[in-house]
Amino acid sequence: MDRRKFITLLGSGTLGMLLNGCGGGGGGSSSDTSTGTGGTGAVSPTIPTSSASGRVIVVGGGMAGATAAKFLRLWGGSGLDVTLIERDRQYQSNILSNLVLTGQRSMASLAYTHDKLSSVYGVKVVYGNVAEIDPAGKRVHLADNSSLPYDRLILAPGIAFDTLPGLESAGDRIVHAWQAGPQTVTLQQQIAGMNAGGVFVMTIPKTPYRCPPGPYERACMVADYLKTRKAGAKVIVLDANASIAAEPATFETAFNFTHAGVIEYHSGVTINSIDPSTQTLDTSAGLIRGDVLNPIPPQRAGTIVSNTAGLANVNGRWAGVDVRSYESTALAGIHIIGDANGSTQPKAGHIANAEAKVCADAILRILAGGSPDPEPVTNSACYSPITASTASWLTVVFGYDSATGTMKAVPGAAGEASSATRDNYDDMFVWFNNLMGDTFA
Repeated sequence: MDRRKFITLLGSGTLGMLLNGCGGGGGGSSSDTSTGTGGTGAVSPTIPTSSASGRVIVVGGGMAGATAAKFLRLWGGSGLDVTLIERDRQYQSNILSNLVLTGQRSMASLAYTHDKLSSVYGVKVVYGNVAEIDPAGKRVHLADNSSLPYDRLILAPGIAFDTLPGLESAGDRIVHAWQAGPQTVTLQQQIAGMNAGGVFVMTIPKTPYRCPPGPYERACMVADYLKTRKAGAKVIVLDANASIAAEPATFETAFNFTHAGVIEYHSGVTINSIDPSTQTLDTSAGLIRGDVLNPIPPQRAGTIVSNTAGLANVNGRWAGVDVRSYESTALAGIHIIGDANGSTQPKAGHIANAEAKVCADAILRILAGGSPDPEPVTNSACYSPITASTASWLTVVFGYDSATGTMKAVPGAAGEASSATRDNYDDMFVWFNNLMGDTFA
């Protein structure tokens, strides 16, 4: 199988089914059996190397960056030098982190290293902070005063968060936990410490934000936990969007039937400020108090994008890219993949993995003297747990639309679960382990 065929399969949904693990019912692993080393179902085909040569630096070792670094080396051959710069020695998966809040998953089971990228694929891994990018000189400057040259640069910094008035002064008392890590553990402890009849209040920012179904999934999982452990407790969801932003049929059913009487959903509600001393939100719908507050702030591209002049050219928040290569529309030679770019695709781990492969393929073509694939395709899949034992799923294939220069959903190439089931819940872990293996193993 050559690289171009691999990319075609990715978009057609054939490879997507391999990654999704949704071809048959059941067969999934238990909810906390992942070793965090990358899984055993990695899709790593043996593909002939290219004639490309040069130096590629990847900044950010999450779902997008790790995938790009791996597949550049897998496809690129001995003439390609790939360096991954990452701040943290472990990647903490945001996918499935809502299950940490209910005690079904541990943080350790969601931790992944970059060891195999180095030992198996020959990626040079540098741990440190990027201080500055010099697009003219094609160098990346690190905080330790060292610098590295590049021929092509990939940025995969993820997201940064806007400041909600009052949130910073709250410290650990009020957390968003929208970046898996210490805040996830803090929120889990706060939920576990709630009393019977307590109130959990969460807010959802206007789109776009990371993981469109994620907030609604969180509401469901917290509600499912509370109704079996904290009698009379409820979940109040304040959504800045006019309606449920992802999988509306699934979550309307979950809110109105599965978790009826526990979840109160309110659309079109925005946050003015937070008063940590009284655990109160000042909102467009009035003052709302909760025993646990979980405000999710609006988001923008990671800091390195906003700190590099010209890159954040989509509403001043996201990086504009040519989705045939994910090269910046503002600065040549710099590619932005994953949550930080302003494409029409969702900001989610599976699509970040797909974008990374399209980007890697395009860079190899460019370095070999060619042009990017004129008709790239990507596949996005997502599982959403609805209860402690059921889940739903959604998948979409995106294709390049030359008229608009954007990625659009391919008609007839989307699907979603008809209901939340145990089989879907089991398949969710197969999908997760395969996706993480494809990225880190």
